[in-house]
Amino acid sequence: MADTLIGTGSVGRHYVSALRQPALIDTIDDVFANGTGKVTRFMGRDPLRDAVYKVTVNPIGTSVLLVFEDQTEIEQAGQMRRDFVANVSHELRTPLTALLGFIETLRGPARNDAAARDRFLSIMEGEAARMSQLVSDLLSLSRVEENERRRPTDPVDLVALIDNAVSVLGPVAATAGVSIQRKLPDHPVTVPGDADQLRQVIRNLVENAIKYGVSGGRVVISLSDPGPQPLLRLPGVVLSVQDFGEGFAAHHIPRLTERFYRIDRHRSREVGGTGLGLAIVKHIVGRHRGRLHVESEPGKGSRFSVVLPTAN
Repeated sequence: MADTLIGTGSVGRHYVSALRQPALIDTIDDVFANGTGKVTRFMGRDPLRDAVYKVTVNPIGTSVLLVFEDQTEIEQAGQMRRDFVANVSHELRTPLTALLGFIETLRGPARNDAAARDRFLSIMEGEAARMSQLVSDLLSLSRVEENERRRPTDPVDLVALIDNAVSVLGPVAATAGVSIQRKLPDHPVTVPGDADQLRQVIRNLVENAIKYGVSGGRVVISLSDPGPQPLLRLPGVVLSVQDFGEGFAAHHIPRLTERFYRIDRHRSREVGGTGLGLAIVKHIVGRHRGRLHVESEPGKGSRFSVVLPTAN
């Protein structure tokens, strides 16, 4: 542990040359001078990450004792909370600013302009819908995270869920000029799960495929029969949603399920995306002990595959 923190070969060296961090050295000097314990921070590095330690320095006779406590996960959790609040604030600020501006205009210059009033009200409706969707997705994410450790066990027919999603999203696809094709077994395919959450996974993936793969003109939903799944090392099924649109570069794939991560922020807002859909999918799939696999190539579309176990 000490070797990881301060390196090898530190025995016998002066603490200034061994520790090399001014804040910690100043704290040690102060404890030597005043004989009173103090606490400070130490920035270290584990083999795989930057690390943060709380260091308690206490006098012991003519020496001092340093106790290092790893605070990295606590610091990361705090940073995640700060980032989350900042992102939510940013996402809400834009539509709220627009709404306030239009309200002011409607009360003033456009008060008696019927055409302007209708146009502004239409835009305001869209901005309010964006905020409503954002709040809905935040609540969904919160509910999923709350129950993530409880594995669902109810039998769920994926074929029926896919048929339901296609029926609901059919009009959306038709409006966008996208056809939805199904490649499904002609019999029920059952997995242990939460029907509402799995329905949300399917709808999120299909809706994304329609929105971001619109240039390809079609979306293909496929479901395999149960069989061995190397990703799970268990029997399972693969549910895939494929579009034939623009696709994206491979370096985006590891970050796609981060909250509020967008490949193209402007386009995402144009089509009504909140940046939370794939984060919700990831957590739901995790709760079902499944795996999410993403493949994409610029100009050739994208495939999102969910691998789910067929037994508890």
